[in-house]
Amino acid sequence: MAGGQLSPRQKMINLMYLVFIAMLAMNMSKEVLSSFGFLNEKLVEANIKSDLKNTVAFNGLSQKAAEQKEKYEPLRVKAENIRKLSTDLYNDIEALKSQMTEKLPDKKDYEVMDQSAFLDEYFFDGDGYSKNGDEFVAKIDNYRTSLEKILGPDAKHLTNVSNERFNTSDVTTREGKSKKWLKYHFEAFPLIASLTNLTQIQMDIKTTETEVLSELLQGQLISDVSMTKYEAIVIPEKTAFFQGEMFKGKIVLGKVDPTLKPTSVEINGRNIPENKIEAGQVLLEFPSGNVGENTIRGKFVFMENGKPVEIPILSTYAVVSKPNSAVVSADKMNVVYRGVENPITISIPGVHDNNVTASAPGLRKSTGLGKYILSPETGSEVSIKVSGKLPDGSVVSSGQTFRIKDIPAPTGSVRMEYGSLRMPRESLAKATIGAAIPDFEFDLNLVISGFKVKVPGQATVIVNGSKFDDQAQKALQRAKIGDIILIFDVKAQIQNNSSYKLKNVLPVSIELTN
Repeated sequence: MAGGQLSPRQKMINLMYLVFIAMLAMNMSKEVLSSFGFLNEKLVEANIKSDLKNTVAFNGLSQKAAEQKEKYEPLRVKAENIRKLSTDLYNDIEALKSQMTEKLPDKKDYEVMDQSAFLDEYFFDGDGYSKNGDEFVAKIDNYRTSLEKILGPDAKHLTNVSNERFNTSDVTTREGKSKKWLKYHFEAFPLIASLTNLTQIQMDIKTTETEVLSELLQGQLISDVSMTKYEAIVIPEKTAFFQGEMFKGKIVLGKVDPTLKPTSVEINGRNIPENKIEAGQVLLEFPSGNVGENTIRGKFVFMENGKPVEIPILSTYAVVSKPNSAVVSADKMNVVYRGVENPITISIPGVHDNNVTASAPGLRKSTGLGKYILSPETGSEVSIKVSGKLPDGSVVSSGQTFRIKDIPAPTGSVRMEYGSLRMPRESLAKATIGAAIPDFEFDLNLVISGFKVKVPGQATVIVNGSKFDDQAQKALQRAKIGDIILIFDVKAQIQNNSSYKLKNVLPVSIELTN
């Protein structure tokens, strides 16, 4: 509230504002507070994964700078400066979050985090910012301007995105009034909502860092045209050969060029005839040799700048006896999932598919050679037993055990977007509520039968179907700009599979923009 001399009218307005905040806090349901907490946990987890990904990318760039200093060192220095800038702001926000929950006995008891006093006192002094508030906004502004300075004018599209993400300008409310950025996003918000908001800023920092690292690397990986940089690769027709078979395969260069033709090729002490050299590839055909590991040695010879350049060839291949075990592999994963049809490929080297049999609970033959579908039943493991009849009439038997896992928890979505969103009221009212499992190996068609809507200051609305009904739309019309609308308890089911019960769907929150 404003300090100094206030008119009676202003004092009354301030008092009403305090009463409104108190009513809002009282009406904030425990389930909404918990949902904010769970959303904050997901954002924290995503930030950890992003940091690992960024570290790998930065280490890769550092490695390239060590190998080709002249080309990549300037990029490494720029990336290092941006990474330090991002880390400093990220850690400052993390320290603030720790202060916010320092006195709480249980950091995950979200239902008690309904007060706004900490940040109200920490960030604000009357109608303006406190010293801490000014410092916080200054840190955001410094990050934005420093990032633009480091990137330079050649990365205008990146700076435009970062300027929008970290814009601290005053916000125009629905009533057309100007409101300070910090007040708009943090004043009078429950503690858990402010924690989630700060974690979202940290996610913006990590996302910006990821985009910058990607941009710095893009277009810089230029192939060296010198013949000394080529690598000879031996590609056998298959990975193993029976004793007595002819070895068949080919040797190609790392960079295949239809116009590329070596002066000569030598393999195992003999020259390869010219008709066996086609489009940069050397076609090989010779006796496979004895059982065990065999070596291919030789060299490519090219003329470069009037001088011969030799590229060594060194590879090995295995010669095996007739098979005595089956090969079983999951087409998409090293585990199988309950509730979906898992594609499985089953074969025995050297044995035709007609002479291979396989059995397991829930296993059935599919279309194609060696193709099966496995629909796991109860238990934590499933064993596939395989047998095959060899050309000489003997039978080999083997098997493989797979772990059975449940389908991961779906995430609620609005317009196919997840997590924390911003959109106009009209768009949200017409949007279809959905659910999906990002980065899951299977494309599941999830059917939504209902969900709950929580508008700040209003009772939770239970909706049947996947769109806002009249009651939900009425509640939405009473929401204010900047309110966080929570969609939770989404009822989802796999289409045409009513017997499988999915895990609880994660919530999605939407900030109204108008």
